[in-house]
Amino acid sequence: MCGIAGFVDIGRSTTPDNGLSIISSMCDALTHRGPDSSGYWHDCATGVFLGHRRLSILDLTSSGHQPMISTSGRYVIIFNGEIYNHHVLRDELSKKSLAPFWNGHSDTEVALAYIEAFGLDRALACFVGMFAIALLDRQEHKLILVRDRVGEKPLYWSSRGGHLFFGSELNALRAHPRFSSSISFDSVAQLIDFNYIPSPYSIYDEVAKIRPGHLISIDINSGSTEEKSYWAPLPDAQSFTRFDLSPECAVDELHQLIRQAVGMQLQADVPVGTFLSGGIDSSTIVAVAQSLSKSKINTFSIGFEEAGFDEAVAARAIAGQLGTNHTDLYVSSKDARDVIPHLVDIYDEPFADSSQIPTYLVAQLARKSVTVSLSGDGGDELFLGYNRYLVPEYLWKILFSLPKLSIPQFRGRKAISDSMFGDKPDGNLGLISKAIKNYTRIAGLLRDDPASRYRNLIAHNPPGWLLVNRQVKNRLTSHAPFPFQVGASNRLSINENMALVDILNYLPDDILTKVDRAAMAVSLETRIPFLDHRIIEFAFTLPPYLKVRGNERKWILRQVLYKYIDPSLFGNKKMGFSIPLKNWLQGPLSDWADDLLAVDRLRRQEIFRPEIISEMWSKQKSGAANYSSTLWSILMFQTWHDKYHSI
Repeated sequence: MCGIAGFVDIGRSTTPDNGLSIISSMCDALTHRGPDSSGYWHDCATGVFLGHRRLSILDLTSSGHQPMISTSGRYVIIFNGEIYNHHVLRDELSKKSLAPFWNGHSDTEVALAYIEAFGLDRALACFVGMFAIALLDRQEHKLILVRDRVGEKPLYWSSRGGHLFFGSELNALRAHPRFSSSISFDSVAQLIDFNYIPSPYSIYDEVAKIRPGHLISIDINSGSTEEKSYWAPLPDAQSFTRFDLSPECAVDELHQLIRQAVGMQLQADVPVGTFLSGGIDSSTIVAVAQSLSKSKINTFSIGFEEAGFDEAVAARAIAGQLGTNHTDLYVSSKDARDVIPHLVDIYDEPFADSSQIPTYLVAQLARKSVTVSLSGDGGDELFLGYNRYLVPEYLWKILFSLPKLSIPQFRGRKAISDSMFGDKPDGNLGLISKAIKNYTRIAGLLRDDPASRYRNLIAHNPPGWLLVNRQVKNRLTSHAPFPFQVGASNRLSINENMALVDILNYLPDDILTKVDRAAMAVSLETRIPFLDHRIIEFAFTLPPYLKVRGNERKWILRQVLYKYIDPSLFGNKKMGFSIPLKNWLQGPLSDWADDLLAVDRLRRQEIFRPEIISEMWSKQKSGAANYSSTLWSILMFQTWHDKYHSI
């Protein structure tokens, strides 16, 4: 796990001293991602400057130092992440005499040798892992930026004023003199709707994220760029459902895939542990990891004082049955709230999944004992664990029991703006407004485009475009904000298509962003076995009835877990790190929020519509309504704005 940064000066005007000063500053902003060492490479003739910050995980010697140059000198690489099957690839290269000697045993060296031997396309098809890569091809005069299949590792980039620059986090880009800090108000609206900013967008107009499973090739002579997708969860060749697969065989196959993924991800030259929340997903990873380990696995959980938010008891019971070396930490509400001022540094663009707080705390706890921690993320998306996946099927049954003429009317109806009724509709007008909003919400769920359906289901109310003060064309009401590159599959059920949208968007831009930034803030590497691409592809071949049976979600995953642990320890309640946000906003965070949501402040910013937000906040404090998720997005934006755009 590391941090990478670099830039290309198309005009070749950057001097070595100036260029090294810039790239050094960019990498200094990533020290937390790689505290162990730094490295730089430049070639003024091509205008390319590359930098790397290293967190040593494999091959702790200087043989793993980056930037790394290939044997022939054709390629230069900076690499963030892990190639879990590097031993297999190393053996293949050695048997074919394609690697005459090895300097060390790092996965970066193997990745570079494999690219040189077979080309980048084949290498990406064979790599099992998480990664963000910058690869300079000196023969083809190209710089290629690559992000892993699911988006575990971040990578931002920008092109401006004859310079193209990139980095693992926005802080690295801010250190480049050509960086533009123009805020994207489209992205602000999306943040309010979803608590995160979906790829390829960022909070800045002129900065983008590399999409998961994509690469961008840059001609270092002309500066022209080309984007390419190299992987998708539903490739055409595997677009089939295995209805002939028996439940027993399906469980066994999934079990073996998980064992293989966990076994690979336990490999490291530093201590390894696992997060344990007490739910199905993390418990499965811990159970398999413990079965593969000759010693006790280190497991970590945190507990809260508030009733309904303390999962440490469940985690402790599971750890006891599995025999792990378990550590839990009880934190007070004050301990958790004390993290809030640091969130703007941990997440360098506005990010508003409130579980970011306990995620940071458990990462901080784990880092005291280990350098790598496995996580159970991804199980809900792959095996239909979220409650929301079950909603449309019930809704469809209700709607399609209506008279036939009603359905086309719902389908054809477009979203209606609150502005038709003014800012504060009341009386009969308010009732009409509410009825039409509900009507159009259902209409959105009946559209043919699954991304549009899903957006209407999960977007917050009121939507972000209503709260942003700026006039923004083509807002969320007229198109889905998702980069829905793969498209829906007719063979998938409604809830499976929803899960596909989540895998493309919510998973990388919320869940994985949350985990990556929280862990890297304390220099902890996280690994996520469920996101081994072979498990993802397998999951999409399963018929829905192997994922959900009656009210039992993640049925097939539970069967794997029950090979190791007593089923009575698990109910059907959704687990996962969370905080009592509603109570905090009404109580101990009230003064803090008062300041950030003050009408005078909002008016000076000229970003939000102060009157609407003021009314929302007033209702939140009084308990008349619960807008906590929307307000948290605004509050996280405000804290970010205070640091980077203070007025």
